[in-house]
Amino acid sequence: MTHNDCIFCSIAAGDLPCAKVYEDASVIGFLDIGPINEGHTLLVPKSHYERLDECPAEDLAAVMACVGGVARAIVAAVDADGYNLLCNTGRVAGQAVGHVHFHVIPRHKADGVFARWPAGKYAAGRAEEIAAKIREKL
Repeated sequence: MTHNDCIFCSIAAGDLPCAKVYEDASVIGFLDIGPINEGHTLLVPKSHYERLDECPAEDLAAVMACVGGVARAIVAAVDADGYNLLCNTGRVAGQAVGHVHFHVIPRHKADGVFARWPAGKYAAGRAEEIAAKIREKL
């Protein structure tokens, strides 16, 4: 996908409408069209990068710089009890649009969202093996 074919690039350029909640020179924030809860907002760097690990640190920093204020405003606007910050990278991880974006999902007690976290356990010694492999790749 090129940035010319990207719906988020089109939104950032003002070519497609959105319910905008935030914008600065590097980042745009707008309500998700398929919200998990009311106020579910996407924070998107205006520059096109498909994957989080391809996005330069300065663009990630620009997004992260506005997360706290936007999240605080969302929580206040929808009277939420908290929020999740989520970035899906790759189709298998649930990334539906091939442009880096962060979901700010307001949460309410007993909303049932992410009700069960599928946590597992490492076999003895396996965590150390995996950690060593990760360090080798850094």
